[in-house]
Amino acid sequence: MDLVTVLLAIVVILFLANAFMNQKQKNYKNFPPGPKPLPIIGNVLMIDIAKPYKTYMELSKTYGPVFSVQIGMTKSVVLCGFDIVKDALVNHADVFSDRPQILLKIFNNYGIALSNGENWKVMRKFTLSSLRDFGMGKKTIEDKIIEEAKCLVQKMKSYGGKPFEDLDIINAAVANIIVAILLSHRFEYEDPTFVKLINLIDEGIRLLGSPWICLYDSFPKLMELLPGPPKTIFRNIRYLHRFIRATFTRQKEELDVNDQRNFIDAFLAKQQEGKPESTEYYHNENLTALIGNLFVAAMETTSTTLRWGLLLMIKYPEIQQKVHNEIEQVIGSAHPQMEHRKEMPYTDAVIHEIQRFGDIIPHNVPHAVTEDVTFRGYFIPKGTVIIPLLHSALRDKAYFAKPDQFYPEHFLDTKGDFKKNEAFVPYSIGKRSCAGETLAKMELFIFFTTLLQSFTFQSIPGAKLDLTPAPGAANPPKPFEICAIARR
Repeated sequence: MDLVTVLLAIVVILFLANAFMNQKQKNYKNFPPGPKPLPIIGNVLMIDIAKPYKTYMELSKTYGPVFSVQIGMTKSVVLCGFDIVKDALVNHADVFSDRPQILLKIFNNYGIALSNGENWKVMRKFTLSSLRDFGMGKKTIEDKIIEEAKCLVQKMKSYGGKPFEDLDIINAAVANIIVAILLSHRFEYEDPTFVKLINLIDEGIRLLGSPWICLYDSFPKLMELLPGPPKTIFRNIRYLHRFIRATFTRQKEELDVNDQRNFIDAFLAKQQEGKPESTEYYHNENLTALIGNLFVAAMETTSTTLRWGLLLMIKYPEIQQKVHNEIEQVIGSAHPQMEHRKEMPYTDAVIHEIQRFGDIIPHNVPHAVTEDVTFRGYFIPKGTVIIPLLHSALRDKAYFAKPDQFYPEHFLDTKGDFKKNEAFVPYSIGKRSCAGETLAKMELFIFFTTLLQSFTFQSIPGAKLDLTPAPGAANPPKPFEICAIARR
């Protein structure tokens, strides 16, 4: 063992000893039950590092749908099952609407996704308003998605039916839609800056689900010293923020408040209004965080869903054929548009089932309670981390007949018409539901139908298709190669 390793071990021991000596364990009467934690590290050793939600589902069988776990010295309450999740996030929306301190420490309470209080309210209101102003849910952004889908088709055709991995080009195509709203711009798929940015975000999403991130809340100084996920995430955040600041600095020089071209222009114009909130909320730190939030959220979930879609179409060619048939019947050779969706119940059901089965954000983004609350008979003190397990809702046997299978009939009635299912909550529910849900639905339908209109997707002969998700905070499919055989 070299000197550096010995010194590092001593530092770790001192940090842990100090934490243990100063640990103030609060024992609340009637706190949700859970496994007994070890000193200092809590329940970390019993949690599946790659997929914590699997451990939580097993623990719910022992402790019930509302239970607690402890990571480091941070106690969290896990909510399992759609009815429980809905009760918390909808029926008790105000109480369960905060983000926990761990996320506030990392992201400084800026932006929309990971902030609290008045800052969150102002940023969410501005975001929803501006996204609508610059096309969300409108024909203008639909046309941009159609054009980007054409670019993606041409890129896939360039492989001439030979195997390729779809991760980078689908990430780039989807990212270009939010870039169009933020910057009025698009990148070529091979642009080195764009590729690096996408790869850093992809890596960050994978690492953010690690329990080591939760340990940061208990031992921030120690986690900043050690190599591993927290340090990598902070490095990636710094790079993303430098890129964003450089971008809006250039736009500020060209800003015309009477001709706002995009989301960033709208924010910069707010800065110049001279109102008290211009200084308090519309500052560069909020803009940087807000753009980062939108870029990450808009790219990762939609692109991952599309990749699941292609993998599942390859795995189930009979379902792919039914989608082909409906596209031929309803759309023919025209470009897919949102107006076609109401006439395509089977394709709509397949897209919904891809989202349900893919289970992209199984843990949800953590919540926190804004005040002391008694929920389902248990006392939960203010500030407690809440994990509303979306996985448990999307796989709830009370709402889905075959929860562990890919089964589009979950969203079809006996007549073959599309039917809604209230437990379908991939965008979460309540006050913290995804601000870009309308945009994501439009992207998924147009990209998916355009790709299925253009290609028959197949695997490499003899390849074994693995539907087990890769590690990470999100649930991406494992890397796979596909063959896109042109249909026209």
